[in-house]
Amino acid sequence: MLVTMAEILNRAQEGGYGVTAPNINNEDTLRAAIEAAEELHAPMILDVGYSANPDIVFFGRMCEALAKESKVPVCINQDHGSTFESAIWCIKAGFTSIMVDRSSKEYETNVSEVAELTRIAHAVNVSVEAELGHVGEGVHYDVDRNAALTDPSLAKDFVERTGIDCLAVAIGTAHGEYKGVPYLDFELLEKLRNEVSVPLVLHGGSGTGDENLARATRSGICKVNLATDLYKSGAARWNENGGKSGSCVNASVGYQFVKEGYKEMLMHYIKLFNQADKAW
Repeated sequence: MLVTMAEILNRAQEGGYGVTAPNINNEDTLRAAIEAAEELHAPMILDVGYSANPDIVFFGRMCEALAKESKVPVCINQDHGSTFESAIWCIKAGFTSIMVDRSSKEYETNVSEVAELTRIAHAVNVSVEAELGHVGEGVHYDVDRNAALTDPSLAKDFVERTGIDCLAVAIGTAHGEYKGVPYLDFELLEKLRNEVSVPLVLHGGSGTGDENLARATRSGICKVNLATDLYKSGAARWNENGGKSGSCVNASVGYQFVKEGYKEMLMHYIKLFNQADKAW
């Protein structure tokens, strides 16, 4: 069942659980994510980067077809959309949500550009995510961690002026693998939860630790973006079955191992976030 992200996250917020948003970039990861959701009777948000596939319209149609056939609610979300054009192409490709990421720009520019695309997206029943503050890179965690945490005093104004459906916040996570030990500011998360009414999103879930993520999804985070941990699990399964030595019979066998490892890790997070059995 193909749905918008607002439908999934509003229910998550009301129910007090989190929803995984795995990055997918091909048919194998697409099918792995939907299979994991169906087996655990969970809603699923598919995060797709605009450059993840050379033909976003073709890939979007594939995602759309499988989502419509799925037994559980599935949303197709553009991850970190940085241009007006990419957002329009993703809407044309059948995405039911877009992330308008202007978090590295000045506040007023962020507000105006997000508001413009929100008006367009809502006109065709597409949800919108935006980011206030900026989640940096794990390899620069010693610098990026505190560089642009979300300001609670701006959060309410940002949500009201843009009309977004969910807000990605920076509370101490980072994209990719961490150089150092991640530590989340749960007091900041509480302040943000008290300031805005829309569901909150956490980017940089991989490597953040089960304890941190479980606490976050019970403290107001409704969506957690995941990529690195899933792909590392897939690569590990490949290596366990002879990928390094080249002993696999052919590439299709290797792809299956990668899919299995990816799916297994995703199912771990679905259970961790209390997302299982929340499909409708």
